[in-house]
Amino acid sequence: MPKISVIVPVYNVEKYVEKCLRSVLGQSFGDFELLVVDDGSPDGSGAICDRLAQEDPRVRVVHQENQGLGGARNTGIKEAAGQWLLFVDSDDWLEPQTLERTYEAAEKHGADMVMFAFQSVDEEGRVLRTFAPPVAQDKPLSAEEWWDMLFNAPCAWNKLYRADLFEKTGALFPPRVWYEDVRTTPKLAAACGRVVYTGYVGYNYLQRAGSIMANLNLERNIEILEAFDDLLGYFREKGLFERYKDELCYMTFLHTYLEASVRIIRSDRKSALLPKFRRYAEEAFPDFRSSKYMGKLGAKRRLLFRLLEMKQYWLIDLLFKVRG
Repeated sequence: MPKISVIVPVYNVEKYVEKCLRSVLGQSFGDFELLVVDDGSPDGSGAICDRLAQEDPRVRVVHQENQGLGGARNTGIKEAAGQWLLFVDSDDWLEPQTLERTYEAAEKHGADMVMFAFQSVDEEGRVLRTFAPPVAQDKPLSAEEWWDMLFNAPCAWNKLYRADLFEKTGALFPPRVWYEDVRTTPKLAAACGRVVYTGYVGYNYLQRAGSIMANLNLERNIEILEAFDDLLGYFREKGLFERYKDELCYMTFLHTYLEASVRIIRSDRKSALLPKFRRYAEEAFPDFRSSKYMGKLGAKRRLLFRLLEMKQYWLIDLLFKVRG
């Protein structure tokens, strides 16, 4: 039984997938399986995965009809043999010591989850931003000690998970939706006894034109509200809402109002979605503007929030155009 199952959902990424998979196979830590889920790719992605499986016995490929990113991850979870799970999106890649460092931290501290830093890169490999939260490194923390982990990068792929977390919580990634990470990772975080953060920049997140965040299908951005209906409903159902109310309040403000509004404004300043985002945050948490976490907003986000409150959408759009 491998110690780690690395799960890579694959769909229509012929240009990127080999680099991704070879970054896993080139890890300094060798006790893993690479579980590739070909989600009905119409291009040559599946054939590339099959070729690598013939070259390296650690690679296992599952071909399925298209179920979306969440559905492909769920297939990986069900098929995984490892004690630990790590997700990699098929156009991204790992740094060479990611598995080694996260596994060592998990075992050393008896953690349920290990988080690590990451960087966003462009098509030319230029680093656009490094995400390294100001959190104590190599120290086991409980949810009570690090409450803001619920909204600190809810992406699925900067974490090593104990495999039984998914069984314990019943949390899976919803298929065929946007924002599947937001619907899932906070549920897992809240169930952890211990979380460890390593400062290692272990993941390269490729920002490309076809990604969800860059997609011009603006109306699908409404799914962020559906994601938070799911998330807030889960915390209420499990009796955890009051315990994490401050964190959920800030998450809701950040994702459904601030960030969702800015995404829309950059494409359509007159979109009917904008008042819906504001109204959702106000109805879910009427006092969100006085959240104790507002001080965590950086200068850029504070400015954007101030302009949103004044409905100066044209100025937000202009600021991004000036920055290029």
